[in-house]
Amino acid sequence: MLNFNPFGRPDPAAFETIDGVPSADSLLLCDHASADIPPSLDQLGLGPAERHAHVAWDIGAAEVTRGLARRLECPAVLAGISRLVIDCNRHPGDVASIPEISCGVVVPGNSGLSEAEADGRAERWFWPYHHEISGRLARFLRRGTVPTVVSVHSFTPCLGQGALLRPWHVGVLSNRDRRMADPVLAALAARGDLVVGDNQPYSARELNYTLDTHAGAAGLPHVSFEIRQDLVADTAGCERWADILAQVLRPVLADPSLRRIEVF
Repeated sequence: MLNFNPFGRPDPAAFETIDGVPSADSLLLCDHASADIPPSLDQLGLGPAERHAHVAWDIGAAEVTRGLARRLECPAVLAGISRLVIDCNRHPGDVASIPEISCGVVVPGNSGLSEAEADGRAERWFWPYHHEISGRLARFLRRGTVPTVVSVHSFTPCLGQGALLRPWHVGVLSNRDRRMADPVLAALAARGDLVVGDNQPYSARELNYTLDTHAGAAGLPHVSFEIRQDLVADTAGCERWADILAQVLRPVLADPSLRRIEVF
């Protein structure tokens, strides 16, 4: 159900779903798929440049996720709201969950929020997204399938003005469970045309709320990808990276030894 507001336009949905084939055994996630800010929040006081920059979403990640879902014929859940409204990869209450400043950008609409306002954003967008993920994983398990979980993100070519170009084309993120990360890293490195980061430019050992909560704690095999945004800035780049990820994931997902619950 959509929420309506005084501006007369519906607020963004909490999530987008893609249904795979009945035999699918993997779930794709995209925490920062959308730059949408509800009209009722008056664009959080931001201009168009800030609302469509990396500070608001992971550029290219949603399109790569959709393309990967088509290639692997598996379901996907994509968050429907800008991370500036509420970050679906941070626990509510975390200082970065509803940031007043993000990557140097001041977010006026997040300043001085009451507990009721913060809770309202979580109830409207954060929890429905995570409940959808939980429900889909539960359905896999009820039918006797141990699903793999794959998360897609993107990162800025440079962090901060005047910074050097980050050298990695793609990062493979993992915490304690390396069942998927190790073979995927090996496959990406074997291509010979990519600079691949192992928990670079971010480490999933420090922060990976969605996968830690839904996969790590449940013993489900999982991995997260971070793709450099200049490589997925247009449709051709997104299609190329959906191809690359599908190619390296297919043999990993086909390994029957992966299909077991194991808490690390």
